[in-house]
Amino acid sequence: MTGSPHHVDDVMTHSVVAVGRAAPFKDIVRLMEQWQVSALPVLEGEGRVVGVVSEADLLPKEEFRDTDPDRYTQRQRLSDLAKAGAMTAEELMSAPAVTVRPGSTLAQAARIMARLGIKRLPVVDGEGMLEGVVSRADLLKVFLRPDNDIADEVRRDVVDILFQAPAEPVHVMVTEGVVTLTGKVPDAALIPVAVRLARAVEGVVDVDCHLSGSEMG
Repeated sequence: MTGSPHHVDDVMTHSVVAVGRAAPFKDIVRLMEQWQVSALPVLEGEGRVVGVVSEADLLPKEEFRDTDPDRYTQRQRLSDLAKAGAMTAEELMSAPAVTVRPGSTLAQAARIMARLGIKRLPVVDGEGMLEGVVSRADLLKVFLRPDNDIADEVRRDVVDILFQAPAEPVHVMVTEGVVTLTGKVPDAALIPVAVRLARAVEGVVDVDCHLSGSEMG
């Protein structure tokens, strides 16, 4: 992987299993087991994403299989009770689907997943057509990036831009994703900026800063 994979289409899975609205309950379970996935996009027409069926959508059928919920439970969990009786993807799916565009940043995708507590996001184009799926595991691929690639980017996009005339060379060393910065720079006010920008480079685990400002006079 060369360069920094800033966008979803750099890490997403392009080969995706999906179902149509009429897919039966057991077929959905079978596909999840076969492909080892926790959710399936639901498509219509030529591939437009209209919803997502997840394991959470399927579990109410088992949860309420042999129970007779009281009135309080019925009021509080109407949606789950409806899904307990669902037979097809259209009845089970969560809609509209939460999706992400191929050009979205990895940080944007991660925030959506964290905020909504979901593990996979369908990736769609401007017309809502399925292009792939990005998972939590896909987002973590950036941490497999080689240390020398990370160091090259930090030098090029952070150090060389912020510190064009350092008092002494600014050294960048990366070990297991941890960036170490050493040297003296003309403007100490830019040191926190350098740390923030270095930390934003894809694949960086942490930044250990030993930069100091040049003494004047």
